[in-house]
Amino acid sequence: MRRRPRTAGAILVTALLCSAFAAGKCAAATTDDIVARGKALTIAGDCASCHTADPAKPFAGGKRIDTPFGAVFSPNLTPDRDTGIGGWSDDDFLRALRSGVSPNGKHYYPAFPYPYFTKLIRDDILAIRAYLTTLAPVSNRAPPPQLRWPLCYRVLMRAWNALFFTPGIIQPDQSKGAEWNRGRYLVEALAHCGACHTPKNAFGADKRDQALNGSMVQGMFAPRLDGAARSGLKSWSADDIAEYLQSGRNGHSHAGPLMSEMVVNSTSKMSDADVRAIAVYLKSLPGAPEPAVTPPSPAQMSNGERIYRGACVACHELDGSGAPRIYPPLPGNANLQSANPASTLRIILDGAQTITTPRAPNAGSMPAYPKLTDQEVADVATYIRNSWGNAAPAVTADQVAKARTAQ
Repeated sequence: MRRRPRTAGAILVTALLCSAFAAGKCAAATTDDIVARGKALTIAGDCASCHTADPAKPFAGGKRIDTPFGAVFSPNLTPDRDTGIGGWSDDDFLRALRSGVSPNGKHYYPAFPYPYFTKLIRDDILAIRAYLTTLAPVSNRAPPPQLRWPLCYRVLMRAWNALFFTPGIIQPDQSKGAEWNRGRYLVEALAHCGACHTPKNAFGADKRDQALNGSMVQGMFAPRLDGAARSGLKSWSADDIAEYLQSGRNGHSHAGPLMSEMVVNSTSKMSDADVRAIAVYLKSLPGAPEPAVTPPSPAQMSNGERIYRGACVACHELDGSGAPRIYPPLPGNANLQSANPASTLRIILDGAQTITTPRAPNAGSMPAYPKLTDQEVADVATYIRNSWGNAAPAVTADQVAKARTAQ
């Protein structure tokens, strides 16, 4: 009976020692888990697309990003101490993503989507940092911005932030399920979809009352992501959206040049659960009313049909059906029916190449037609935007002329 206290004590000491060793193993595993989660978050945030100028030096920055106000160059995200984030603290990294302010107190321009990243939770931001610190350090200092006067003075960003920036973490909607809330977190924060798909005002800030209603980006039109009937996602199912994000194509459309980059670097590498969450959230969005369309003139439609039969039928067929997931179908195509025809015009003028992904390894391509006159391009674009049940504003020769020089 007297031995019990000693036995109990021995058991307690042994348990404490085992717990200590186990804690060490758990800490190491937790660090690995954080880095793995940070990598997944970095992929979902599509950081590589903007912060990689040289594929041999991923995340080393220096990529030129053209904006309506001039060009900016992405900074180095590798852990180089002199030109990257190697000398940053956790608080420095948090301040950059949540407030758009660098460690030296300078304001970032909103080409860096901190108005979206401010909504991220602390643990996710620090997980991203944990992953970035595992990258090979690369010495690469980004060039200074090339913005028109007076926007070259970063101090003006204080006024911009006061007018247009609302800091704060996104809060879950308790009336919705976990999948919907995850999708909202990805769309409205981490994946910053509105940075391209939400219209901007004269100062480059989001028009929040028109969220995800489509916007011009580097000469292309990023289409609507709401439930609009003609130019939105009303006819797409959640499975359609997921397929598009994972492969760059589906039975309705193919990713254009700018979206293709995001599919390759980001959405095709995301987990099935996260892609599904995005799809579920987007399908929940109502569609804002679309204006009525005035039918194009018979003469323009007739000339457009003539050009279509001569240049497009071989791949897209007389009825516009194309070839499944090789040449996109034209009937019901939301991109084609966008009020702004910029993307359609650029594809006609520049051609297009279907990206390949693990889920869609076969590729198709469309030749460029730069020798068509502005009026001919306008006519064939108008024809495909208003045939087979499609309806969209007629395209003018002036719009084509602008598209030829747009960036």
